[in-house]
Amino acid sequence: MKIVGIIPARYKSTRFPGKPLADICGKPMVFHVYQRAIKAKLLNEVYVATDDKRIEEVCNQMGLNVLLTMDSHPTGTDRVAECATMIDADYYVNIQGDEPMIDPKSI
Repeated sequence: MKIVGIIPARYKSTRFPGKPLADICGKPMVFHVYQRAIKAKLLNEVYVATDDKRIEEVCNQMGLNVLLTMDSHPTGTDRVAECATMIDADYYVNIQGDEPMIDPKSI
């Protein structure tokens, strides 16, 4: 059984634009979420899903798996659903991109 974690990351937030790239102790928030997600024992793979080239570029520079999605998605769950058409897996886990302290055991 293959389980994939997907972290939706949107730059154009109305309340906090650029939130996935917000600096936390010298690293972007999305990096911290990703690092915790890859420690989850049940996940076989983890991806960041974004429609923003800036986020894609940072993820690539940091060695994170990243998928570029359409920019028309109204929610992160819609972005995860698009990624499910790109990656073959049995289960997909939507991991919130604004939880940099998420406990891997809770994933």
